[in-house]
Amino acid sequence: MDYSQRRKPYILGKILVAFILIVFCIITLKQSPTHRSSSTSAFSRHEPGVTHVLVTGGAGYIGSHATLRLLKDSYRVTIVDNLSRGNMGAVKVLQKQFPEPGRLQFIYADLGDAQAVKQIFAENAFDAVMHFAAVAYVGESTLEPLRYYHNITANTLIVLEAMAANNVKTLIYSSTCATYGEPEKMPITEKTPQHPINPYGKAKKMAEDIILDFSKKSDMAVMILRYFNVIGSDPEGRLGEAPRPELREHGRISGACFDAASGIISGLKVKGKDYPTTDGTCVRDYIDVTDLVDAHVKALAKAEPKKVGIYNVGTGKGRSVNEFVKACKKATGVDIKVEYLDRRPGDYAEVYSDPSKINRELNWTAQYTDLEKSLRIAWQWQKNHRNGYGQSLLTAS
Repeated sequence: MDYSQRRKPYILGKILVAFILIVFCIITLKQSPTHRSSSTSAFSRHEPGVTHVLVTGGAGYIGSHATLRLLKDSYRVTIVDNLSRGNMGAVKVLQKQFPEPGRLQFIYADLGDAQAVKQIFAENAFDAVMHFAAVAYVGESTLEPLRYYHNITANTLIVLEAMAANNVKTLIYSSTCATYGEPEKMPITEKTPQHPINPYGKAKKMAEDIILDFSKKSDMAVMILRYFNVIGSDPEGRLGEAPRPELREHGRISGACFDAASGIISGLKVKGKDYPTTDGTCVRDYIDVTDLVDAHVKALAKAEPKKVGIYNVGTGKGRSVNEFVKACKKATGVDIKVEYLDRRPGDYAEVYSDPSKINRELNWTAQYTDLEKSLRIAWQWQKNHRNGYGQSLLTAS
């Protein structure tokens, strides 16, 4: 007999054994605890009576407060954050408050990574998205415009594409009054023309336009919330605002006031005292973060397929920077030193909202309108957390 003929059964036998081993390995893998737990995870399946919300930027200041409110209202939440501006400490606080399985999960990922976003949507059964993730400093946007267009506009497009591919039908979009620019008339209504004057506002408006264009050809439920200057913190002291030290120059005025009151900086630097306002300083509409997240949750509850809701979220009352500083001095009990500098690039003189539409359609009204009280609550958190949330370690489950 030819040698090659004698060898054929031997080779076929080896192939058969190899095939059986491969099949055995696949079956074993599918039955392993790791595979079984992921395939049966509460986050990977839709469940009657439970709404699973993806909160992008949920480790950040506003996103973490929104997550807290959603969890209190029995929503299931997945946070996606790259921690470039957020705090792992805030996530740990939320995990400690809601440790039950199937309530909260954290995923470390960058929304600019389209493949990562695609995988997140494929592996999780989301019912809605609250899109907070964004760099959000007007001054910084004038220095790094390309970063803002990438982070806000391009990343929103990636999220939308993933939602469309995975049949996620509800979007609550965190926008800003910066999309209006410097309107000729006050107060600002939702019909006020949008003429943003800085890259932050322009990037947000571009993202809004993309969302609106897409919604015309889909049955998506869309809510766009344009909110004003956010202050305050959780009234029960669980969460607060803890920006990175290197961002203090660009941060909110409340953070600068608290830094001055704490002695971290020598005093408060007010940028601009020659604006055409009653006292020469900028006028803004300060909205408490607790009211803001309440507006988001009410928007989620009212979202309807094939409909778009656009709402201003503010108190309807403008306060000057000098008024704000006076309230901050009372809230902290510190006579903060004030130094006046030139105007900040890309800033505008006066901005405050007309909230009548959101009052009427979503039954939402700002409740935390006492400026000094909101600052006092936030100051208490700052005093109790001198180092913010402490070291941000990637150890979340």
